[in-house]
Amino acid sequence: MIVMRILSIVLLLVLGSPSAPRVQKMKIAELEALIAKADHPLIINFWATFCAPCNKEIPYFQSTVGAHAADKVELVLVSLDLPDYYPARIDSFASNHRYDARLVWLNETNADYFCPKVDQRWSGGIPSSLFINNKTHYRRFFDRQLTEPQVELEIKKMLAPAAN
Repeated sequence: MIVMRILSIVLLLVLGSPSAPRVQKMKIAELEALIAKADHPLIINFWATFCAPCNKEIPYFQSTVGAHAADKVELVLVSLDLPDYYPARIDSFASNHRYDARLVWLNETNADYFCPKVDQRWSGGIPSSLFINNKTHYRRFFDRQLTEPQVELEIKKMLAPAAN
């Protein structure tokens, strides 16, 4: 009995404990609350594992946000993948692609319901991104892929003091 306990402890130390998925499940109301309560600049990027343009832009979203760490800019990657992708396939894909931003899976299936809650003009296409700074009342939505210079410019606009 003691040998089994020791062996179990050694295995846990060597192999590590199984990690919980990094992907948080959210309904649109929870995402709306996250956005409304944000006390720092926030970028919500809507993507999916199967979306090539999404996965092309995420690395430069991450690097540009990383360059603004002192400004407390946060990137939240909101997956619109199918329910059976949550959490394992999304987590595995994000890990393999070195996505280190906060990962959320939007637990919604009706785009006609959740899209207008993000932006009235959003038809559900991805990639799409929402830039928010509640302190300066900055809010800008893009329903297309962005280039690295566009992401940098938008972050600078988002960080600029509010115009009076």
